[in-house]
Amino acid sequence: MKKRIAILGSTGSIGTQALDVIKQHHDKFEVVALSTNKNIELLAQQVKHFQPQYAGITDDGIAERFRTYGFANLKVLSGKDALAEIASLPHIDIILIAVVGIAGLKPTMEAIKTGKNIALANKETLVVGGHIVVSTAKKTGSRIIPVDSEHSAIFQCVAGCDDLRLVKKIYLTASGGPFRNYDKDELKHVTIEKALKHPNWNMGKKVTIDSATLMNKGFEVIEARWLFDLSAEKIDVIIHPQSIIHSMVEYIDGSIIAQMGRPDMRLPILYALSWPERAEAVTESLDLLSIGPLTFEAPDTERFPCLRLAYQAMEIGGTMPVVLNAADEIAVEKFLNREITFTEIPMMIEQAMKAHKVIPDPDLECILEVDQTVRKQLMG
Repeated sequence: MKKRIAILGSTGSIGTQALDVIKQHHDKFEVVALSTNKNIELLAQQVKHFQPQYAGITDDGIAERFRTYGFANLKVLSGKDALAEIASLPHIDIILIAVVGIAGLKPTMEAIKTGKNIALANKETLVVGGHIVVSTAKKTGSRIIPVDSEHSAIFQCVAGCDDLRLVKKIYLTASGGPFRNYDKDELKHVTIEKALKHPNWNMGKKVTIDSATLMNKGFEVIEARWLFDLSAEKIDVIIHPQSIIHSMVEYIDGSIIAQMGRPDMRLPILYALSWPERAEAVTESLDLLSIGPLTFEAPDTERFPCLRLAYQAMEIGGTMPVVLNAADEIAVEKFLNREITFTEIPMMIEQAMKAHKVIPDPDLECILEVDQTVRKQLMG
């Protein structure tokens, strides 16, 4: 029987790569639902090819235009609750959350409440709401399979380990981004064009900028804390420019297990969609004889303070990670709009964190309210 899949954010980078994986394994997967924010031209192409039963469009006006395309057997869901409606559909085996930003939190919670397995590619869900996501998943039996290459690597490295207390430390690898060797003065003059050229990975604009500032890695530290129930001192970041080792787990006996592969997101996507089984690769195998030396170095939080800010937000807890995330989204948007410089991104985030009075143990409503408050303050 084919596995029935819904993809939230099917027109984005992860969504399109997921559909490429599904296309190559059409005998294993059936697409039940797709969604987009505004890219209805690409969504229409996807609907024609994969014939889903549902399409979600979060912009009501654009959804009305899409309905004129005349897909006879397609139910179009629209508006701010469209993603949550798809997430709550009963006949879905696994849902891929590939939307960008805090918009992924509510549909993830809906999917968890109905006990679905979730392939999670949305970082912000665990960054801002990890405590409610994890606790609810435990109650409903929902499994969260990470799609991030680093967390997918850790997930695979701890497979078969029934007691995570045996884990001494995990190492999240980072390429270091395009500015790994830039000094502080050079970083002040970084252009948008250079920042969007990641040396190894093909990703969307937001995550590419976050990778350049190392905020992406900071978010991944917070994600790992919730996914694997680890304290901050057990989560290390290590710069690995070749992006061949995607992460490592060190056990208490001194053994270190690493997951290796090409820097291609289709690999962790395939793993997440196929789990608990494995499917035939859709990418070329890694040629160990041709990859050359693998090197490692420590991250520099003086030049890249976003990583330090993420650890700080995680340790403070409560609503501080919400502020971290919201401020980063606004700062990155302002950088892409040429309103601030590259080095002003962490400055803006730190100022927002210093101005915030933390609310401990926030519920979903509180998280969304704080998120909106921070955005309004920074946009004003």
